[in-house]
Amino acid sequence: MDLFGRQPVAQPLAARLRATTLEEYVGQEHVLGPGKPLREALEQGTLHSMIFWGPPGVGKTTLAKLLAKVTDAHFETISAVLSGVKEIRQAVEVAQQHATQYGRRTILFVDEVHRFNKSQQDAFLPYVEDGTLIFIGATTENPSFELNNALLSRARVYVLKSLDEAAMRKLVARALNEDKGLGARKLSLPEESFRILLAAADGDGRRLLNFLENAADLAEDGGEIGVELLQNLLGDSRRRFDKGGEAFYDQISALHKSVRGSSPDGALYWYARMLDGGCDPLYIARRVVRMASEDIGNADPRALTLCLNAWDVQERLGSPEGELAVAQAIVYLACAPKSNAVYTAFKAAKRDAAELGSQEVPLHLRNAPTKLMQQLGYGEEYRYAHDEPDAYAAGEDYFPEAVEPRQYYDPVPRGLELKIREKLRHLRQLDASSPRRRRQP
Repeated sequence: MDLFGRQPVAQPLAARLRATTLEEYVGQEHVLGPGKPLREALEQGTLHSMIFWGPPGVGKTTLAKLLAKVTDAHFETISAVLSGVKEIRQAVEVAQQHATQYGRRTILFVDEVHRFNKSQQDAFLPYVEDGTLIFIGATTENPSFELNNALLSRARVYVLKSLDEAAMRKLVARALNEDKGLGARKLSLPEESFRILLAAADGDGRRLLNFLENAADLAEDGGEIGVELLQNLLGDSRRRFDKGGEAFYDQISALHKSVRGSSPDGALYWYARMLDGGCDPLYIARRVVRMASEDIGNADPRALTLCLNAWDVQERLGSPEGELAVAQAIVYLACAPKSNAVYTAFKAAKRDAAELGSQEVPLHLRNAPTKLMQQLGYGEEYRYAHDEPDAYAAGEDYFPEAVEPRQYYDPVPRGLELKIREKLRHLRQLDASSPRRRRQP
């Protein structure tokens, strides 16, 4: 109770259970286990600047505080959401004061560091370089895209992972048994209830403890946190899916690669995951159309039509009816013969078009709608393919005069492209033997 008779506001369960020793810290054994680089740095007291990259609720802030405690360093923290260069300078002054007066190093922890722009990120560089502070940044976004190279070159990136089931069990056990948690209330959590919490938390420890605390508020002391209570509390909790963020692009990449790898089951799983996370089905429908052209191509031209139809169904009927049509298209693509021959050929043609400059269209390929154009030779010597044997002008040349003919398109020996491959081989043999070949080797 304070001077005005007010009760202090209780900290959330997640804050009360924040690990204060390395033994209490759960998860991230891949960086903190025996013999791992960060563990060795801690044991030797040789801290370095670092970036913690991982999803929410996996212990980035807690780990930074533990590093300061274990190494007896002063801990300063700022949030990139609320701070600017002014706050950075204030933190630097505090670090300089601690170094001068107490001989202590300072860890500056910057939460959501990806929110700082380039100039703000540059403000750290001199002080990281001269050892004024040890920089620890936390981000949920890929540092390669969100942090500038100068800062990345001065910090080591540690990837923190979502908490697994074992780590979540440890958190729940601490919450239910420790006095600073919910221990005094003698609550029990059946296995089925734990499973519901585990799924809803989706690897986020803070989220798990928040859900557990909310459920405990509705349960009776000494009672059980049952399945019905949790279902009423949680409702339709969405799994992690940050549109425009790392999880978004990782999951659409997994869907695309599953289709390319001819795994209808994997593709359906990632499609369901994206829908479950709240992704707009129309976005997926558009990407599926791209997959049809990029990875199926002319091996099965029907795939593109089917995907366009699925997109149309999604627009007309919405969810959930349209989602089934998109699922049908995804399965069809995964099972269809694969060819990226058109995709590869188009990229090569675009590269040549950009690199070879503005080559003129040869006169024989130009139309001649006026007398002047006819006098200038437009359209002369053009061979109308329909008037040639098999409707093919063997030996004709369709490239600019300064450009040697290229072969961009190389059909794969699968699906319909097997037939296309055979036809093109036959036509190229006719070209090679044609007495009317425009260019001789």
